[in-house]
Amino acid sequence: MSTPDESTHEREVVHSRLIDATPESLFKALSAPEHLTKWWGPKGFSSTFRRFDFRPGGEWSFVLHGPDGTDYPNENIFVEIVPKQRTVIEHVSESHHFLLTITFEAVEAGTLVGWRQVFDTAEHRNQVADVVREANEQNLDRLQAEVLNIERSRDT
Repeated sequence: MSTPDESTHEREVVHSRLIDATPESLFKALSAPEHLTKWWGPKGFSSTFRRFDFRPGGEWSFVLHGPDGTDYPNENIFVEIVPKQRTVIEHVSESHHFLLTITFEAVEAGTLVGWRQVFDTAEHRNQVADVVREANEQNLDRLQAEVLNIERSRDT
């Protein structure tokens, strides 16, 4: 792990997406398991949640089910939660450890969603960067679709 003063540039993968939705709806898509299970993971994946304790220090344990039938167990800890603004998640794994920071910034055209993963080493980041970039974009596609469902149901 790095020290607080150390740059993370060589260890991070960063995405952003402008989504036509409120920070409230986006936060609901992240904080409510009935919504999160519909969009978390790349295209074609589904998930089964084992534990979901959405609070700082809370555990989030789930299995991602790949389209080829492969199961991918995931263990996470919610490090920081600032409602409608920022959530920091630690993906706990000896072979694939990272911190994910998701931010919601209200702008005139909707909400700018930030998605920043910081890996323990630049070497690990470089090994997974191509797969992670594509998977994260698919995740944001799925988030965008789910938040539209939330917005529509709110309007009815």
